[in-house]
Amino acid sequence: MSAHTTTPVVSIAYHSGYGHTAVVAEAVRAGAAATGATVHLIKVDEIGEAEWDLLDGSDAIIFGSPTYMGTASGAFHVFAEATSKRWFGDAWQDKVAAGFTNSASKAGDKLNTLQYFQMLASQHGMSWVNLGLKPGWNSTAGTEFDLNRLGFSSGAAAQTNSDEGPEGVHKADIATAEHLGRRVAEHTRVVLAGRAALAVAAV
Repeated sequence: MSAHTTTPVVSIAYHSGYGHTAVVAEAVRAGAAATGATVHLIKVDEIGEAEWDLLDGSDAIIFGSPTYMGTASGAFHVFAEATSKRWFGDAWQDKVAAGFTNSASKAGDKLNTLQYFQMLASQHGMSWVNLGLKPGWNSTAGTEFDLNRLGFSSGAAAQTNSDEGPEGVHKADIATAEHLGRRVAEHTRVVLAGRAALAVAAV
């Protein structure tokens, strides 16, 4: 945790199979960075000791993965199991957490992936930040370009047609992911400021 600053350090720990989720991860990064946060993009299938150190030193970790067969990718599951070393030592206790995912179908069982991220965060004793948006595209006045067009509340959900490459990630989903990044960074800033104020009050 950043003990002496209210500038959040946010890490995005993600896996992308075909590049679509990487586009979403970059949008999350852009949203968090726009608040002035320090942001690290970490590919969990290429993780080394330097990246583990970045995660340990972060105030917030945002998990991301495509949804494959109703859950996060195999590569992300390998990473999640490897975090058990952090779990034993409470290394991520009270960090802020959030998540995002992408699949080809509009729903595509993405909720299960987001809930998997929530459970992983809960096991580590982290504090989950939801999307904080009402559902979009659910009335005659709505359009597919609404924020949160797919109507998920626990995290950012994106849908990309199965016959399109990363350039096909929907603009509304990119904007929704940017919103998540901003929200996590801003929430983390409040948490850090609160801890700093409590530390001063305790002196």
